[in-house]
Amino acid sequence: MNAYDIVRKPVITEKSMNEMADKKYTFIVDVNTNKTEIKKAIEEVFKVKVEKVNTVRVLGKMKRQGRFEGRRPSYKKAIVKLTAESKGIEFFEGL
Repeated sequence: MNAYDIVRKPVITEKSMNEMADKKYTFIVDVNTNKTEIKKAIEEVFKVKVEKVNTVRVLGKMKRQGRFEGRRPSYKKAIVKLTAESKGIEFFEGL
């Protein structure tokens, strides 16, 4: 599994945008990865230094369509804190 398979997409919410001032960035990541793999992938993809990684497993919600029930997919969210001397992630700067 390469770094681009681990980091799926960024999370762009009001809370995640406020945390960018503290150099914290939020991503949806592969469910089967651990913190060290996430750290290496973020450093490889965005060319930054990661200080700390926090992860959250989010259970998918139950949804109904008429009489049929289903579940949204579960996912893993990673909040990545960069080091003080590291530059910011350029992808988020235009938002």
